[in-house]
Amino acid sequence: MQDEKIKVGITHGDINGIGYEVLLKALSDPRIVEICTPIIYGSPKVMAYHRKMLDIPAFNYSIIGSASEAADNRINIINCVDEDIKVELGKATPAAGDAAMQALKRASEDMEKELFDVLLTAPINKETIQSKEFDFPGHTEYLQERLGAGKKATMILIKDNLRVALVTGHVPLAKVPDMINKTDLINRIKAFNNTLVFDFGLQKPRIAVLGLNPHAGDGGVIGSEEQEIIIPAIKATQDLGILTFGPYPADGFFGSGQFSKFDGILAMYHDQGLAPFKTMAMDMGVNYTAGLPIVRTSPAHGTAYDIAGQNIASEESFLQALYLGIDVFKSRKQEKSIRSNPLRKQYFDKGNDNEKLNLKEEGEA
Repeated sequence: MQDEKIKVGITHGDINGIGYEVLLKALSDPRIVEICTPIIYGSPKVMAYHRKMLDIPAFNYSIIGSASEAADNRINIINCVDEDIKVELGKATPAAGDAAMQALKRASEDMEKELFDVLLTAPINKETIQSKEFDFPGHTEYLQERLGAGKKATMILIKDNLRVALVTGHVPLAKVPDMINKTDLINRIKAFNNTLVFDFGLQKPRIAVLGLNPHAGDGGVIGSEEQEIIIPAIKATQDLGILTFGPYPADGFFGSGQFSKFDGILAMYHDQGLAPFKTMAMDMGVNYTAGLPIVRTSPAHGTAYDIAGQNIASEESFLQALYLGIDVFKSRKQEKSIRSNPLRKQYFDKGNDNEKLNLKEEGEA
């Protein structure tokens, strides 16, 4: 009996950016519907506008009222916006922000009902989407609040074997030092380790931790956070059996190629990790929200207003986000199946560190 296809919910993001362009280019490949069932939360009218303007070949799709009606072997789309919505390419408009919010809200409601398996979000404008329903710095924080079931989300940027996680995400730089403490850092490292093991199938992953200050503090000469917080947290996780190393100065770590020796890199703040990542992996990178019960991915790029409508945006990051979401969902499903096997207890008793670590963390939650 053939396995049921994985259903992927796709929010259209900002309609004035490149979201629909990369979405249409990716889904125009007929092989996509062979590996999953796409469900677009957006607007048939807006999609048709972008397709015609970009001269992208037409493909078959079904307009449905609910994700429960999604048909295999074709693209499905749920209308989430008013029919009189206006596309203004390259512009940040309140209407586009509202359209992005309505799609995200509807998709979140359906994911709560488990009507699809993987959430893939196209880029939003973090300013125009702000409203009474969305008072968050970005997708990650919204999904943590809405679908996290009390769990804390971690943003991870991924390209092949390069995986960069963040201790702090969309927060002002001035607030970063006060948001880093030993207990939270230990939990972040434990959660990152579990993600690498259970979502990506890595056994005994090597994790590099970056310093907060230039030169990782130079032994306390340029800041005390490394000595007082980061190094003690690294030692505590090493005592738990996690292969944690550092703290490393961020500039030399990436510039020397040292990053290639690790399975995961934990950066202290947004630009410390994402600036080098996007320099190396912009067109192929994926934003993955780890630590939550749901599987959510997104392209690593933004709305790219400056090239909207020019038919030059690459769909590669979108495709990689799609593939990663499917792979993680399969990995979690396999792990759940293995755990349900009573023979698993024998595996626990043999002292698998990652299993023990995972169970301990769940017990502490």
